[in-house]
Amino acid sequence: MKSLLGNVLVLVGFATMAAFARADDGAPKPKILYTLVTDDRIHVEIYQQPDLAAETKIDAQGNINLNLVGNVAVAGLTVEEAQKAVENAYKNGEFLRHPQATITITEYAERMVSIEGQVKSPGRYTLPIGTPFGVADLVDKAGGWTDTANGSNVTVTHKEAGGKDTQINLDVKAIIKGKKSNDIQLQPGDRVFVPESII
Repeated sequence: MKSLLGNVLVLVGFATMAAFARADDGAPKPKILYTLVTDDRIHVEIYQQPDLAAETKIDAQGNINLNLVGNVAVAGLTVEEAQKAVENAYKNGEFLRHPQATITITEYAERMVSIEGQVKSPGRYTLPIGTPFGVADLVDKAGGWTDTANGSNVTVTHKEAGGKDTQINLDVKAIIKGKKSNDIQLQPGDRVFVPESII
């Protein structure tokens, strides 16, 4: 049965990713709530409904498939929000009056991003869980710029649920210098390219 949650779920789009300020004073970065992503494996339980328990992986469209209600969109949601989405699916489908869902992440998806072009150590890097990690952080982790890097026009490519690529250009050089504080939080699968300066 088709999930009835399509009108209440708001997926976090790449173009509206939350911006955050870099901590230039050496202070530890704030923790952020983890949001579920494609290929996370989760365990779902419904209180006093053992037949509805499920161990499932979030698919490429950001859904999990549950008994009775079918697909429920959870990608981009925190665990608490996903629990509410599951509860609403059973409630709106009139299967349960007062469902209580518990979701546990049993296996995190591979959280890799890549950076290519004019950095000293291009390649793939693992994103930390629960801590903001932006493009400037990735440049730093990759050893910084080469002498010919154009850090003012860095391209970030993000694959949306469903496979569509979205690109954004970012002045990372200004962010690192503290002139801008609107770095973006990288998501698993993002690809960063640092072009060469044209002299």
